[in-house]
Amino acid sequence: MAITTDQIKELREATGVSVMQCKKALEESSGDMEKAKIVLQKQSKVAASKKGDRSLGAGIVSSYIHAGGTVGVLVELACETDFVSKNEEFQKIAYDIAMHIAASAPEFLKRDEITVEAEQKAKEVFVKDIEGKPVDLQDQIMKGKLDAYFNEKVLLNQKFIKDPEKTVGDIIETAVQKFGERVEILRFSRFSVN
Repeated sequence: MAITTDQIKELREATGVSVMQCKKALEESSGDMEKAKIVLQKQSKVAASKKGDRSLGAGIVSSYIHAGGTVGVLVELACETDFVSKNEEFQKIAYDIAMHIAASAPEFLKRDEITVEAEQKAKEVFVKDIEGKPVDLQDQIMKGKLDAYFNEKVLLNQKFIKDPEKTVGDIIETAVQKFGERVEILRFSRFSVN
């Protein structure tokens, strides 16, 4: 099947990925747009893992203040070069992540930041839920409950508010593929008037 320039253009507009990557993804998926998006998402994970050891020398601090001024967020999104940090699309990603943080109120950036105390408190709550379950399944059930609970608390695991099909971590991986550089959220702060 011949891939048309209109198909490539449509996929590029939907994903922001380079023309050549879009063409290859469409060829691999025999022109199926949805399959091509999946191919590109798979490739973004590979690209992100390859760039994981590069140094971050640039970035942007972005802010979001919710209407009414009751919630505000600062987020630091890092990349390798000033060229990317000054890119309008990169800045838009930082802003969108700040808006996501305002709406979703994550407590941790990554799963490994969860404290032993926080995990212990969650276990104390869930221990009642696993009482009466088969003993050999209790550990597995507890792990599942903890994973589900903390996925809502960890920024990179949260469903992205602008595209619930993806996590915030997926958005970062897509940015790595799009810009060809390591991209990482270094830190964030969320302020709220109670």
